[in-house]
Amino acid sequence: MPLTDTTIRNAQTVAQKTVKLSDGGGLQLWMTGSGSKLWYLAYRFGGKQRKLAIGPYPRVGLKEARQRRDDAKRQIEAGVDPSLRKRLDRLSAASEQAATFKAIASELLDKKRREAKANRTISKLEWLFSLATPSLGQRPIAGITAPEILRVLRAVESRGRLETAKRLRAVVGEVFRYAVATGRAESDPTTALRGALTTPVVRHRVAIVEPKAYGALLRTIDGYEGMPEVRIALQLLALTFVRPGELRSAQWSEVDLDEALWTIPAAKMKMRRPHRVPLAKQAVELLRNLHELTGHRELLLPGAWDHKKPLSENTLNAALRRLGFSQDVMTSHGFRAAASSMLNESGEWNADAIEAQLAHVEGNSVRRAYARAEFWEERIRMMQWWADRLDEMTRGGEVIPLTAQLRA
Repeated sequence: MPLTDTTIRNAQTVAQKTVKLSDGGGLQLWMTGSGSKLWYLAYRFGGKQRKLAIGPYPRVGLKEARQRRDDAKRQIEAGVDPSLRKRLDRLSAASEQAATFKAIASELLDKKRREAKANRTISKLEWLFSLATPSLGQRPIAGITAPEILRVLRAVESRGRLETAKRLRAVVGEVFRYAVATGRAESDPTTALRGALTTPVVRHRVAIVEPKAYGALLRTIDGYEGMPEVRIALQLLALTFVRPGELRSAQWSEVDLDEALWTIPAAKMKMRRPHRVPLAKQAVELLRNLHELTGHRELLLPGAWDHKKPLSENTLNAALRRLGFSQDVMTSHGFRAAASSMLNESGEWNADAIEAQLAHVEGNSVRRAYARAEFWEERIRMMQWWADRLDEMTRGGEVIPLTAQLRA
């Protein structure tokens, strides 16, 4: 006899026993001893007795349970096992969920974490992905089109963030290429967007590159009356022309004053390769003075309030502002540009040696290995030469022309 909702509601469960109520056509309501009521379809397929779970009552009502029974019977008549189809559909849904833009972007981030990318790099990628995921996150990546991506990029552009839009296109493309490599997309639609974005105006980092003016800068820094650690930091930037972040995060364990060598671990380098900095005599003397101030700390330049955190880049730039150098004249990054410009103009040094000391990575791996082998001794000489030239510029008397030939 077919079931009714009244019959089902009034049916009593039996403790520690499952009671089966039949509706006909193989549809059954199983009432467990715990009080649950579950719909099942009993059927035969391939000569074997099988069971298909339809869902719990009352979430799946009597009418819907009968509809699902009839759907399953149509599949059986078509030669399809409804239980197998249900498992395959579930796996397909799970696979589709794993193939969304957000899921694949997360996989890519996990891969970069395993590759020990810098926390700063990971954080920047997370932020860039956050700009795309509201629109693209839940979309299956294989179905995302170039116009969809362009709408996301245009929204970023509309806020005046042209460089951000450019970088976002690049990282979205990286997600697609990872999806292609893992078999979840056929192509990278961002390649069709080349030239579609507004090209940002390139703004070169400001720097003082004229020797006499640079000497005036150095003399002004020498007279800095603020924290001595800040003065020494600026002087070390001039002597070593490393990136400000590399100096600020430097630890005493990385510096060998007896060997006049500072080794920066790959994790702290922009290009994720270890970098060696030969220390001129002047740099060693500065570091010995700094050691008297912060040698009991882990960091060379600990923050004023939290010694476990490094001195901020804002502190260095603020010191330059305090000394009278506005942000459109000189910044902490400007020491790199100044050294690069004047070292190249000197004509004394191989351009590859200068690039190697700036930690600009050569794209050709063979040439990069050759450069590491050939230019180290030249870089040692170059760094001492540069320190001596800084002394000449600082004295402000006779400035040795940077085009003069180095004499032994």
